[in-house]
Amino acid sequence: MTDCGCEKARRDLEEYLRHEVCKTEQSDIAEHLANCEGCRDEALVATTLTEVLARACKESAPEEL
Repeated sequence: MTDCGCEKARRDLEEYLRHEVCKTEQSDIAEHLANCEGCRDEALVATTLTEVLARACKESAPEEL
């Protein structure tokens, strides 16, 4: 495996987090995130935001709306 670099990791981050990249790319991006604090932080923000939005979408709207 080879480190894919920040540009590729960031470009493909959303697909990576949704498991929509091939196994080779998945491994390359995972390796990059393990070694790059900046990209790892960006992945954490994206994951957290996705989780918060998913929780918010599951809640019912208030009756008064």
